[in-house]
Amino acid sequence: MKFPACKHSRKATQESKGLTWLAAEPFRLFFLSGAVWSIIGVSLWPLFYAGMLPFYPGITHARIMMECFGGAFVVGFLGTAGPRMASAPKLSTFELLGLFALHSAGGIFHLRLMLEEADRCFIAMLVLLLTGLLIRVARFRTSAPPPQMVLGLTGLICGITGTILLRQPEFIASLEMDRFAGLLLYQGLLLPPVLGIGSFLFPRMLGGEFGEPKTSDQQRFKLAGAILAALLIVVSFFLEAFRSPMAGYLLRAGTAAVYLLMEIKWRREAASSPRGSLATGLFWALGIGWLGMATAGFCYEHHVGLDHLLYIGGFGLLILVVASRVLFGHGGELAGFSKISWTPRILILMAVVAATTRASADFWPKILISHHQYAAWTWGLCALIWLVWHRRRFLKQGDD
Repeated sequence: MKFPACKHSRKATQESKGLTWLAAEPFRLFFLSGAVWSIIGVSLWPLFYAGMLPFYPGITHARIMMECFGGAFVVGFLGTAGPRMASAPKLSTFELLGLFALHSAGGIFHLRLMLEEADRCFIAMLVLLLTGLLIRVARFRTSAPPPQMVLGLTGLICGITGTILLRQPEFIASLEMDRFAGLLLYQGLLLPPVLGIGSFLFPRMLGGEFGEPKTSDQQRFKLAGAILAALLIVVSFFLEAFRSPMAGYLLRAGTAAVYLLMEIKWRREAASSPRGSLATGLFWALGIGWLGMATAGFCYEHHVGLDHLLYIGGFGLLILVVASRVLFGHGGELAGFSKISWTPRILILMAVVAATTRASADFWPKILISHHQYAAWTWGLCALIWLVWHRRRFLKQGDD
């Protein structure tokens, strides 16, 4: 299986003014919208502390950040790469409009405190994407998709299942069940795709080739590894919620570390060119995210704060780095990803500061409110700079 790079002919460029082009590359719409929703999501905290928000934003903030920010990037990436990986038809205009309408409606419902309606929109969006990808793999593929796609689909299933369970009062009647459902949504939606997409795309981002199997034996081995990693992640959620939080966190952190170490050649060849600033951000994101998973089990009373090392420094920074790679590649500026530049350095620093500031807030009650606000403004500014930096690339075509 060869991953079809995003090559656009002159004719395709001339015909790319309508929705058909956006449907073929939905990341352009969803990456932009997701970053905007992340700014809205974090701004709720400063507004609340300033007395300008009439409700406590805890659940609304969490849902917007996961469903409207994280979910947008999952849909944007899998909606673009999934059909290509299976050498199947790209998304249709109808699918694009349906996905984006559900995405936008969900965010608006959250801001109006209509949690049930917002969750229903999110579930429908993921079901629509998952159904479209499965149909393409089953009926239209011309070659086998990379085995890592199993982890991408696992993320969609976790997100759907977790949100459905959170809508069942009888299921979340106990703290254990509520925690299990929350883990499926807040970590299950993104962690499996990070591992799957990462093992496929990270080698390319580090100067090598896509992490696709070269032989049938490698295909089987990678498929077995992806399935095992997906199962262990779900088991870790069960362990944390119902048995031992420490065991759950350590199993999750261990699974992520072993899978990425086995799947990716991290050591740079002596003759290869230096890694750019964005590739350096990849290491920061993986390190901070892993640190959050590895330490939260030992300080479970502070796990909410430590989880933000994973959410902001891990998932958030990874999203910006991977999305930058996609925008550079599809915009015909692939060399830009490998440059050493101050803009990505500033973005990485701001994401790290936001993550550590938010994580530290739970350890010192006196600074809780101020650090909530500092972390929110830092991430909001980081996302805004990222949007401004890539503003031209959301509509620019080129060859990867």
